[in-house]
Amino acid sequence: MSRNTKVHQLGDGGRKCDAKLRVIANGDTEVNLVRAERCDALAVAPTYRIGQRSYSMEQVESVEAARRESADPLGRYAKSAPLPARGKIKTVTSDICANVFILKHRAEPLPKSLQVEETARMGTLSTAKVPLSKLKELTADPLVRQVSLGQGLRDPNPVIATGRATNPGPKFRAVRRVNLHKNGRGVLVGIIDVQGFDFAHSDFVINGKTRFEAIWDMGADADGTSPQDYGRVISRTQMNKALAANVGAPATQLEPQSEMDFGSHGTHVASIAAGNVGVAREATIAGVLISLGSKDRDRRRSFYDSTRVAHAVEWLMQLGDKLGMPVSINISLGTNGHAHDSSAPVNRWIDAWLATPGRGVCVAAGNAGQEKAETPDDVGFVMGRIHTSGKIPAAGLDVDIDWTVAGGDGHDYSENELEIWFSAQDKIGVSVRDPAGRTYGPVEPLEFIENQRLADGTFISIYNDLYHAANGANYIGIFLSPNFKAQPLIGIAAGQWTVRLHGRDIRDGRFDGWIERDDPLPLPPDPETPRRWRFPSFFSERSNVDCSSISTLACGHRVVAVANLDKARESINVTSSQGPTREGSNKPDIAAPGTDIVAANGFSSPADAWVGMTGTSMASPFVCGTVALMLATRPDLTAAQIIGIIQRSATPLVGKGFAWVNDAGFGQIDPAGCVLEAQRVNLPRKDKTP
Repeated sequence: MSRNTKVHQLGDGGRKCDAKLRVIANGDTEVNLVRAERCDALAVAPTYRIGQRSYSMEQVESVEAARRESADPLGRYAKSAPLPARGKIKTVTSDICANVFILKHRAEPLPKSLQVEETARMGTLSTAKVPLSKLKELTADPLVRQVSLGQGLRDPNPVIATGRATNPGPKFRAVRRVNLHKNGRGVLVGIIDVQGFDFAHSDFVINGKTRFEAIWDMGADADGTSPQDYGRVISRTQMNKALAANVGAPATQLEPQSEMDFGSHGTHVASIAAGNVGVAREATIAGVLISLGSKDRDRRRSFYDSTRVAHAVEWLMQLGDKLGMPVSINISLGTNGHAHDSSAPVNRWIDAWLATPGRGVCVAAGNAGQEKAETPDDVGFVMGRIHTSGKIPAAGLDVDIDWTVAGGDGHDYSENELEIWFSAQDKIGVSVRDPAGRTYGPVEPLEFIENQRLADGTFISIYNDLYHAANGANYIGIFLSPNFKAQPLIGIAAGQWTVRLHGRDIRDGRFDGWIERDDPLPLPPDPETPRRWRFPSFFSERSNVDCSSISTLACGHRVVAVANLDKARESINVTSSQGPTREGSNKPDIAAPGTDIVAANGFSSPADAWVGMTGTSMASPFVCGTVALMLATRPDLTAAQIIGIIQRSATPLVGKGFAWVNDAGFGQIDPAGCVLEAQRVNLPRKDKTP
C-alpha cells in the first residue's frame, strides 16, 4: 500500500492538544466561522472584523452574507493567516473561542501571563474558554499536560407517543408501605437538560407555588446571577411572583427561559423524577437548561458541550450544600466521544464530586442500541451502529473496518469522526480508503495527516498517538471534513470508507472504535443541491459490534447508568444502549421503565398537559427519583453505596439470572427494595459474642 500524501511526525507540543482540537486550531479562520455553526464546543464572539469594519452576529447571518458585505473583494477575514506548517498551531482570530478541559501537572491556577481564565477547577482538572489564538501559548506552558475540546452533546430525541395522554397518577405507589423515604422531602433533585423547564405546570405547583428552587438558564443573557459569565438564574421567589401575577399571560412568559419548547424534554424528565405524580414528589427541584442560545438558536454564539455539564453538576452540588440537602442529579444527555472507560474529563469531573457522601448522579445509557432494522422501512439502526471492536491476531496482519457515510444527494455535509482505542502494548498503523478507491496512509505511530485536501475538495485528518494522557492507552483519530469554504459547500462523499489497521507490534491485539455521530439535520436548500443533510455515519452490519454502545457520560465509575425497560413487554427496548465499558466495567447498572412513559407536557395548554415519551431519557429520571428517596432515608449514603444497593435490590428480567447482562445491567430497579436496603446502612451491628 503506497502513500499518496506526506505524513508528518507528531511532536510533543502537538500531542498536548487532543486530535479534534488540533483539526480546528490548524483550520482556516473562515472555515472555523462556519464550523462554529456545527461544533458544539466552538463559539464566535458577539463582534468580529470583516475587512476594515466590525460586525455583530446579528448583522452577519452567514459567511456568504459576510463576503457580500466585506470591503475586501476576495471576501477574506481581516485576521486570516496563510496556511501554517503542518503540526503547528497557527495564529487565528481571537473572536473564535473553544470550550476546553485543561489537565495540569499540579493542582494550581494557570499563570496569569497566559491570559486564559479558568472557569472552574477540580484538582488538576479545569475548564476554560480559550481563544484559538491562545492555544499555542497555552500548550507550551510547562504546567499544562493536555488540552481537550469539550465533547459535543447530542439532542436526546425521544420517541413521542401519538394521541392525547391523561394524568398518570403517582408513579411510586409500591413504596407507600415504607414510611422512611418521606417522598424525597429534604433532598434536592437536580435536572440537567434541554428545551426548558415549565415551572408553572400543574405537576410542579402546590397551593399556587412552584416546587422549583431555581433554574439556571445557560442560554440567557448574563445578568450577574449566574455562577459563570453566561446565563442567568431564576429564583423560586421570581417564579412564585410570576405565578401570583394575574395579567392574563402564562407565568413562564413573565419569567422566560431561552428555550421553552412545546413538549420540552427537560420538563418531562423533571416530572418523572420529582413531579407531583413523579417518584420523589416532595423533593426540592432545581433545573439547569443547557441551551443552544437566545438569538434564534444561533449555534455560532453558544456552547453545547460537556464543559457545560461539568459546570451544571458543580452548581447543583453547591446549591445542595447551601440548602443543607443531599443531592440526586439526572443527566439525560449523551455523547459517544472518547474512550468509554471513565477517563474522559467530564467523567473524572463528576466522579470527583461524587466522592463526598450525600450525592448521586444518574445518567441515561443512550439510545444507540439498535443494530438492524425491525421492519422494512425502519432506519433506526443508523443511530445504533456506532461501535466496532476486534482483534489483530499477530504482527504483519491487517483488519478492515467498514465505515459508511450517507447523504441525501450523495454527500454528507457534517464532519465525521471515528476514534479507535487499543492497548498501550500494541503498535498499529492505519490507512483509510475512500469510496472511489483512493488510499491515504499508512500513518504509523506518532505520525499524522492533518487537513489533507482530497481530490473532491474535502479534507481528511488522521492521528496515530501513543500513551494518551487521559488513560495511557493508544489512540487513532480519523476526521472527515466537508469543504466549508467552497461555494456551494462541498460535502463528504457518501459510500463505504474503509479503515485498515496494520499490526506492527502486537502483544494484545484488541481494539474498540466509536463514531461520534451527528444528529440528522437538513441544511437550508441550495438551488444546486436542494437535498443537503448533516447525517450520522455508521458502521456496516459486518463491522458493527452490538455491545459497548453506552454513552460516554454513563461510563463514570460512580454514576448510575440506566437502561430503558419496556415494562409492557418485560424486555429491554431495542434502542437502549448496551455495555460494557471499554475496560469491561458493568455499565449500565440497572434498567427502569422508559417506554411510553406519560409525564408533564411542557409549555402546553391544560388540555394537553400530559404526553408519553420513550427513551433512556425517561428511564434515568425514574432512578434519579429513587435515589432521592434513598437519600431522604439515609442522607449520608455515598455514591458507591447507592450503586451497591441498587444492584442488590434489582429484580432480574424474565428468563435472566442475577448476573449482570450488557443491556439490562443487574435487572429492573426495585424502588421499595432500595429504600429498605438504604435503611439498613450504618445500623448498629448485633453483638453475637458469647
